[in-house]
Amino acid sequence: MTDSPADTAAAPGAPIDTSAEEGPTAYGKAVELLARRAHFRAELGRKLGKKGFSEDEVEAALDRLTDQGYLDDRAVAKSFVEAKTAREPMGRRRLMADLTKKGAPSDVAAEVLDELLPRDDRDLARAAAQSWHRRKRRPKKAALARYLERRGFTPGSIWNVLDDFEWPEES
Repeated sequence: MTDSPADTAAAPGAPIDTSAEEGPTAYGKAVELLARRAHFRAELGRKLGKKGFSEDEVEAALDRLTDQGYLDDRAVAKSFVEAKTAREPMGRRRLMADLTKKGAPSDVAAEVLDELLPRDDRDLARAAAQSWHRRKRRPKKAALARYLERRGFTPGSIWNVLDDFEWPEES
């Protein structure tokens, strides 16, 4: 007596046997990656491509995730900027570079920076300089200028901050 398909069906709630499937899908891997942390669309696409998924598979998975609301470049960019600036003030130039490096579209990055950061970054530069200054025994103007430049502040803001500080006479 052979089992009919109805006799071999899994009971409700029983684990599903996926051993007959071909392997992981681009969508499944993308969900796995998104469960760890939020990603930009381009960033997730690069990772899936490196895993060997075809371009068509990757695009279909990314479109599906976007339609389902799990992939949102604007929300990821906003979260990224908030997290970075919560630790220590940063300038627009540095944040824009970091966002585009991660895979944020430049128009989305610019919108988020416009929303979250003031156009004039003097106050942010001053806060970063004060934090830096407290950690140094013998602060030097050139070192502070380099630090603020690496943090992405504009040259005008850097000069203003350098002029605001009282510097010990250099011997």
